[in-house]
Amino acid sequence: MAKVFRPSTRESTILSKIESSKEYERRQAINAVRDRMEPLANAISQRLVDSNLVETTSKNALEEQIRGCLEKLSRSDDFEIDYQVAPIRRLVPHPHIVSLYVTAFVIEKLIKHKDVVDIFGSDEDIYLCINREVRKHLS
Repeated sequence: MAKVFRPSTRESTILSKIESSKEYERRQAINAVRDRMEPLANAISQRLVDSNLVETTSKNALEEQIRGCLEKLSRSDDFEIDYQVAPIRRLVPHPHIVSLYVTAFVIEKLIKHKDVVDIFGSDEDIYLCINREVRKHLS
């Protein structure tokens, strides 16, 4: 849905600033992933296993997959990111883009990995688990 901005109104100025700040936050979060990739991948994979949301035969393989997901996120353009998160975009009211991307990865791609036995919990449970770790590391 296209946004209509009227340059002469105060409302359009406010809406433009809100959109700009959201885009800035999104870019900052994605850029922060590059600096915190290793500890974030470790924390997310450990939390998923500890919360019994992911059953795996190898925690190291799970961590490696999460690290690969974060690396891909840091190199992706906006279209690729939006495409990945499209199926779960409306999962929570104000999602964190990194948490949403990793959640989409876990739900759609990680389930097919040879070392993952099963994934439990709802999509929202998985998102909340991942989001706790992302907020700790990327605050």
